[in-house]
Amino acid sequence: MSTPAGSPDGSSRPAGRPGRDGGPGLRRRRGEREAAITRVEVATNRGVFMISVAAELANMHPQTLRMYEARGLIEPRRSPKGTRLYSQEDVEKLRRIQEMTAELGLNLAGVERVLDLESEIERMHARIEELELDALHAQVRLAEQLEEVRRSFRAELAVPYRGGQLVRLADVRAPLRRPRSSGNGA
Repeated sequence: MSTPAGSPDGSSRPAGRPGRDGGPGLRRRRGEREAAITRVEVATNRGVFMISVAAELANMHPQTLRMYEARGLIEPRRSPKGTRLYSQEDVEKLRRIQEMTAELGLNLAGVERVLDLESEIERMHARIEELELDALHAQVRLAEQLEEVRRSFRAELAVPYRGGQLVRLADVRAPLRRPRSSGNGA
């Protein structure tokens, strides 16, 4: 049994394209172009959504976004011509505001206080990380200085065989030497 060229199962459809019935592929009409999907990744803090799109993404009316901006709850970027441009972070913040007002029953003053406290917590976390890093650097510097002091003491101090007390090497007048015996074994 032979199969037509271009398809592993013997159908005349292009390989790798599912058919309507779940089969191996679809036939394309002559001159029909395949739709290309392009995915573009943008920084989450870059303003890309106009007010109507941001309002739709957050399930709000555009006037609500203007009111939130007037209250200082959200600060969209502006295009060179003055158009409000909302980022993905802004849309997430709008969703959180909506959740706090609708589900938790907070008024806008309460939402504003919650957002202020959250930003203060973020600043404190950043400060703690900074202090921890400074403390780690100080600990490393102290360890290095301690090792340097230890090395200098090793060079300056000697432990005599008998006394057990530390004395400066410069203060040791006569090294402990035994006279050599004259080889007769006694």
